[in-house]
Formats: sequence, structure tokens, C-alpha cells
Amino acid sequence: MAWPWMAWPWIAGAWIAGAWIPGPPTPRLGDDPAGTEIRPLASPFSLGMVTVNPTPFLDLVAMTTLETAVASPSGAEAVGSHSLGLPDFSSASYKDAYSRINAIVIEGEQEAHDNYVSIGTLIPEQAEELSRLARMELKHMRGFTACANNLGVTADMPFAKEFFSPLHQNFQTALAEGKVVTCLLIQAILIEAFAISAYHIYIPVADPFARKITEGVVKDEYTHLNYGQEWLKANLATAREELEQANRQNLPLVRKMLQQVAADASVLQMEQEDLMADFLSSYQEALVEVGFTNREIAKMAAAALVG
Repeated sequence: MAWPWMAWPWIAGAWIAGAWIPGPPTPRLGDDPAGTEIRPLASPFSLGMVTVNPTPFLDLVAMTTLETAVASPSGAEAVGSHSLGLPDFSSASYKDAYSRINAIVIEGEQEAHDNYVSIGTLIPEQAEELSRLARMELKHMRGFTACANNLGVTADMPFAKEFFSPLHQNFQTALAEGKVVTCLLIQAILIEAFAISAYHIYIPVADPFARKITEGVVKDEYTHLNYGQEWLKANLATAREELEQANRQNLPLVRKMLQQVAADASVLQMEQEDLMADFLSSYQEALVEVGFTNREIAKMAAAALVG
């Protein structure tokens, strides 16, 4: 049975349980089925303007640069907002959970930096562009470190390194084998879609300082996602088989990662179902841009469910 691509986000609830049972769709913040925009890509493979369909969430937030956010920190901003329906940022339980969530974000940005530099060794003609993307990830890491300092929290980096270790190992294995397609799928598609979905869900419940940082980061992450999409699209004829194999190996790992962090994320008012639905939707949109058909995307989703 060929599932229409629009059905992918509906399976989020079933994906959590590991069962092939379609669940009701979880709306994404800012959903607008008619929303399609034309925007330029930063990727060197962009030919002028291309049609993309990023989440309309970006239209709902006032994007600020990381530098502006870091320039005006205020610890007082992080306290007392629970009266507005937000978490109590000063509570011990919040800070405990945040120490792991924040560490995951910091480690994710460090991994991204290292991965883009490494991919540059596989695509020497793109090394300069990939180095530029890598530098952006270090800027993000400094911003999220400032977020922890603003709340008086020490990030649990050993936890975060262990959290990323399965994807890290798969990336390093692919790198050693010269598999640029697998490396790009892991970093520029899977990890970037993971980050984008997490930031979407986090921004509405973040403390004011972290919200400014994260809003600025999201713009950059779309640039990185677009780079991976455009490279893989340009090479799809020779990359298809490796892409499908890399999906089978790595998409189930993201499901496990989301399950592993669910309890801490819930303390921050980030619900597992919302994270899963947003990730699946972002990943689906990326595969559409790469050039996969509706039937192929459905088969790739099924492979993750039974993985």
C-alpha cells in the first residue's frame, strides 16, 4: 500500500511505540497548508531562486542575531515567567532537566562543526563553504553555553556525548569509508532536521534570553539543511541507493534519541509527541526537496518503524 507523503506526520504516535498504527496528526506551531515561499539558498548548488516549503513557524517569530542576544544577557529575565504559563526556570527540577537538554544542544553544535569540517575532506571543492557552515555551528555553541550560564546551570556534557555516540560512530564509520552521501544524510539532513524540530518546540516555552538565542540559530540551521538537500539532489542519480541504506541505519537512532530525552524535555514543557511530529515533518520535507517520490518516502518511513 502506497502511503501519501502527507500521511508521514500522522505516524508520530505510532513511531514512539514502535508499532505500525497510524495516529492522529499533531499540529505544528504555525501550520499553514497553503504556505509556500520562494527564497534563495546559501548552498553553492543553488541556481538562483528555488521553491522550498519550510515550516511557516519562521513567519511567527521575530528573528534576532546571535550577537544581539549575547550582547544583552539578563539573568533576571529567566525568573518568574511561570506565572505566564511558562516553566519555573528557577526551580531545581527545571535546572536539573535543563542541564541535560542544554548539554545535548551544545554537543550537537560541536558535533555539527566537526562533521562539516570532515565532510570538507571528502568534497575538497566545497571545503571553504563547509568551513563557513562549521564556523556558524561554533557560534551557536557559544550562544547555548551562554544560555546555561544565564540560568546558573552546568551542562552535563558526559551525558550529551553518550547521547550522540551512536550517530557519531555511524558518521565516523562512513567518513573512514569515504561515504559522503551517508555523512551528509546524517549531519545535513537527519541532525539538522532534529535540531530544527527541537528548536521549534522549545522557543515558545524558553526563557526570554534563550528564546532570542534560539530564534537566531533556527535561521542558520535552515541554511545547513538546504546545503545538504541541494548537494544530494544534484547527485541523486548516484546517491539514491546509499541514501536509502543510510536512512535504514540511522533514522531509527533518532527515534531512540527522542525517547531517551522525553522525560527531561517534558519538564521543559516540550512534549515527545510534538517533537516527533515536527521532526518527521521536517525530515519528510527535506526528502521531498532531495527528489524522492511519495511512495519512496513512505517506504523509508516504514523502514524506520520496523527498524
